[in-house]
Amino acid sequence: MRVLVADDHDLVRVGLVMVLDAQPGIEGVAEARDGVEAVSAARRLRPDVCLFDVRMPGLDGIEAARTLAGPDVDDPLPVVVITTFDLDEYVHDALRAGARGFLLKDAGPDLLVQAVHAAARGDALIAPSVTARLLSTFAARSAATPTEPVVPLSDREEEVLLAVARGRTNAEVAADLYVSLSTVKAHLTSLMTKLGARNRVEVAMWAHETGRVDG
Repeated sequence: MRVLVADDHDLVRVGLVMVLDAQPGIEGVAEARDGVEAVSAARRLRPDVCLFDVRMPGLDGIEAARTLAGPDVDDPLPVVVITTFDLDEYVHDALRAGARGFLLKDAGPDLLVQAVHAAARGDALIAPSVTARLLSTFAARSAATPTEPVVPLSDREEEVLLAVARGRTNAEVAADLYVSLSTVKAHLTSLMTKLGARNRVEVAMWAHETGRVDG
């Protein structure tokens, strides 16, 4: 798995690459010091995952994510945003821009590796410590009121929706609901189709924005 790391702080960037390189099957294929350099390298190398800091000079991580993974991108690249800030409006913007995950820089190597793997397989991961608070806070600030899907959600889809919004993994949802992993994935696919969501992050955001999850 080839990962591009972009961060304007040399020590942080080098540290992230060292953590990733130490994992079997993961290679830090390139480094970038700002968003412009990151976008150029990503388009040239087509890495499996891009790991972007939120705040970078020239072009920040949000705009870099939108350029590579936004709604209008035909062949989006998986982008994970990593930041120092626990509750930062940039994070919400990054997820809206198409990022598949959000981590704090103090999350630790295990969660970093999990996020990279999740993004590479088309899933998404948000740091569990901030998932509910982050999404519910910005849902309350959202100017637009999300509409209900044309085809109503089934009772089971509502259960899966709530679990995903609370940061549960597919395996945890399967255990909680006493169903198979493939069944959870099928429900999640159906949810994304009905809600017009591209990934589980957008599914979770919709749940919070419609008031289905409190905090």
